[in-house]
Amino acid sequence: MKKINILFETDETSDQINIIVRASEMDQQVSQIIDRLNDRGVRKFTVLDNQKCPCVIDESDIFFISADGKQMRIISLTGVYFAKQTLQTFEKLLGRNFLRISRFEIINLKKVRKYDFTMIGTLRIEFENGMETWASRRYIPQIRERLSGEEGYLC
Repeated sequence: MKKINILFETDETSDQINIIVRASEMDQQVSQIIDRLNDRGVRKFTVLDNQKCPCVIDESDIFFISADGKQMRIISLTGVYFAKQTLQTFEKLLGRNFLRISRFEIINLKKVRKYDFTMIGTLRIEFENGMETWASRRYIPQIRERLSGEEGYLC
């Protein structure tokens, strides 16, 4: 683990906070530091379990959210949950690690094991838990653009 130096400078002319991370290369330690700086804290959501009882889950435990009739089905590290909010509402609430892949689904990029872009223009997404889903062809250009901009997602 590399030594970390933190320096604070006062700039009375600035109305924002600027953070610069300097390192010899972008490695796992640097990536983790940047992720933590970008994180606005662990968000929690109140959802319903299979017995329709309210419970709280962490955003970071979510694999994906999909529309299931008039409610949302949330696949999480700890189980399957449901919520009455719309996908659009979740899209606004979720952090930058989440991406809309169709009219009916949002995925957590941090929980994806593999992206499989096929020759016929479809995209299969496999998660760490072994589940998989398919992206809508309409969303593939936005997905490619987002993933190409993320360090380590696409070659």
